[in-house]
Amino acid sequence: MGLFDWVFGQFIDVIEWTDNSHDTMVYRFPRHNNEIKYGAKLTVRESQMAIFVNEGVIADVLGPGIYELETKNLPVMTSLEHWDHAFNSPFKAEVYFVNTKRFTDLKWGTKNPIMVRDPEFSMVRLRAFGTYEIRITDPKQFMNEIVGTDNHFTVDEIDEQLTNLIVSKFTTILGESNIPVLDLASNYEKFSEYISEKIAPYFGEYGLHLTKILVENISLPENVEKALDSRSSREITGDLDENIKYQTGKALGSDNGGSMGDMIGMGAGIAMGQTMVDSLNKKDIDKNTPPPIPERNSTMYYIALDDEQEGPFDIRTVQLFINEKKIKKNTLIWTEGLQDWVEAYSILEKYFNTTPPPLPKI
Repeated sequence: MGLFDWVFGQFIDVIEWTDNSHDTMVYRFPRHNNEIKYGAKLTVRESQMAIFVNEGVIADVLGPGIYELETKNLPVMTSLEHWDHAFNSPFKAEVYFVNTKRFTDLKWGTKNPIMVRDPEFSMVRLRAFGTYEIRITDPKQFMNEIVGTDNHFTVDEIDEQLTNLIVSKFTTILGESNIPVLDLASNYEKFSEYISEKIAPYFGEYGLHLTKILVENISLPENVEKALDSRSSREITGDLDENIKYQTGKALGSDNGGSMGDMIGMGAGIAMGQTMVDSLNKKDIDKNTPPPIPERNSTMYYIALDDEQEGPFDIRTVQLFINEKKIKKNTLIWTEGLQDWVEAYSILEKYFNTTPPPLPKI
């Protein structure tokens, strides 16, 4: 190593950082054992901030601009390094560049379904995913809480922690929203704003600002989605019977259903054939079935026996009395519709005519 190499290696007079990685949040300038020259130039570009760390303590935080590292620009460093004596010797300090641009298209999603109560479906399990954006707003707090002494801190190192934070708070927010599952899709934008408002304070604890969070999809389990599809199909056809006919006709008329479609069509055809056979059998059974038993005569009769009113009796009992000679032709009888008592023979003639004649004398 030549003398000039040693000199340039010892004294750093230009400190700057350009980044093309798109995911670096904090970068430590590679000083190694080199000393920063008093009066060196520090360039902090837009969307950057520079942090000076001296003996493990954050000394200064500088925004965009070009700085000449001397007493008037570093008041905190002045007290730490005793620059108030204005000596021009080099000093050793760590310089961290903090990327303050917005980091976009960061993914979040539920690892497991979230169980929530729903006004229409009682209890359902939901999955959700989307994207979010963040920005470093408090470099000092971000360094203290997250980065530590990491010399190259990227989004990947904190992404999982932030995702877990979003999901844990999202579960609570979803449960408190009381928005029906079927209405969530029409409220994604409002729901995203509501989530941002509720979760942003937790990001602030890390020195970060949650600039935006988007809900791209909230989905139900596959079996519940199939049930909803089936319900939608029924409501489109209007009537359950019509829906069955529609599904059967669709299965029979499928040209490209393959073997599964053929089996479904065959099953539907057999079902329809069986329905027709049952219908024909029912008609045959109806032809061979005797007609229903006619209603019994409900007319009731009162009779006068030994000057006493007895009854009411139905017609079968009256006929029995006629056969037993208890009721004779001149026995008085009355039934509904008659104005007065009449002789039995006048209204029951046919029952008297069926009485067999007396046995002949031997």
